[in-house]
Amino acid sequence: MILNDILEILKYTLPALMVFLTAYFLLTRYMQKEATAKVIEMKMKRDKEITMLRLQAFERLALFLERIAPANVIARVRVPDMICTELQYAMVKNIREEYEHNLSQQVYVSSTSWNLIVASKDEIIKMVNLIAQQLPPDATSGQLINAIFTGIQRANAPLPTEQALEVLKAECRELF
Repeated sequence: MILNDILEILKYTLPALMVFLTAYFLLTRYMQKEATAKVIEMKMKRDKEITMLRLQAFERLALFLERIAPANVIARVRVPDMICTELQYAMVKNIREEYEHNLSQQVYVSSTSWNLIVASKDEIIKMVNLIAQQLPPDATSGQLINAIFTGIQRANAPLPTEQALEVLKAECRELF
């Protein structure tokens, strides 16, 4: 009798237990797949956002390099009747302000690119200061401009900003 009762209970509980275990494993597997899919989706969204931020940083740094090229700085800061030292000061100040405005972009580019950008900025400032020091104290801004362009032509080499821009472009192309 007890054996019959136990068998009767087992007839109902074993199939129910099997259905429960099957449902449990299927639901667990389904939930794991859903969780994995969510993680992948979030990573893809994050990667897309990071890629957009990096592209914006590359754009800003490329613009920075263009803006600190001597011809572009001169065009922006020169006013009539400036003397050499005023133009020199205005150029150096403008380059430094541009640099400070773009400092945060370094987190989006490689150390190599950032170091090259900093070196370009320093080289342009150094070039302006050296050329200005070689001119007489009463030199005009026009004389400084001519000396800068003559120095660039004599160097017969790309400006540091052009070299840095090429490295920056190459790094940007690696994103795609």
